[in-house]
Amino acid sequence: MSSTTKSPVGPAQLQGLADRLFDACASGVPIAPLRDELDGAPVETAYAIQEINTNRWLASGARLVGRKIGLTAKSVQRQLGVDQPDYGMLFDRMSVLSGDDIPAGSLLQPKVEAEIAFVLGRDVRSERLTIADVIGAVAYALPALEIVDSRIAGWNIRILDTVADNASSGLFVLGDRPVRLTDFDARLCGMTLQKNGESLSFGAGAAALGHPLHALLWLAERMAAVGRPLGAGDVVLSGALGPMIAALPGDRYEACINGLGSVAVNFAAAATHG
Repeated sequence: MSSTTKSPVGPAQLQGLADRLFDACASGVPIAPLRDELDGAPVETAYAIQEINTNRWLASGARLVGRKIGLTAKSVQRQLGVDQPDYGMLFDRMSVLSGDDIPAGSLLQPKVEAEIAFVLGRDVRSERLTIADVIGAVAYALPALEIVDSRIAGWNIRILDTVADNASSGLFVLGDRPVRLTDFDARLCGMTLQKNGESLSFGAGAAALGHPLHALLWLAERMAAVGRPLGAGDVVLSGALGPMIAALPGDRYEACINGLGSVAVNFAAAATHG
């Protein structure tokens, strides 16, 4: 073996890093980046850390209800030094009703982005799919807000950090008016994300890998390959349609997507003590 060959990351180290992320979520105290300790390991190592915590949540009674796709913008991929998106798990405990309040202090350093969510009507289990396969599997689409969060202090992340941290997942908010794929243009639909009525982020469906359905195709094949295929009823957040904006207590965020409607969420004001 060459002296320059890096040693693989062992199970004990993977478990320790997963524990650190899990504890940060529970304590509300962000941690230092993990990437230096992974010493140039492949991204599959970070997914192994993600999988440890996925199994931990499932064992605790959480229900897996879907997936999120991240890094769908080419500019963000270049920033993190990757050439493909990443994915994370969506659990039932992460779902927030449109118009509801997110309690103050329930997230570490949240940001908001607008997305198109697809809800599947049937299983997608093949590693080799066509766009027709995924179109046929989609029951309907919804406007969505993803509340991204990071257990890494200051959002100081690279690809290994965000993948290990469940693709920087936090919460998600779905609209409540389902729309069939034939009733809107998923690629050309425009998006506006407002904070307290002021439009701060703009975009279109094409921001997600050129077409949100292309992102769904990538995810479906990837999930089948890693043994967690997408199934009927799964929610897929297909990627941000425009820049994310920081979420602050006391503010309201609403996304309007042409043809899909709107979805909103409030961040409760922080409690004051007299």
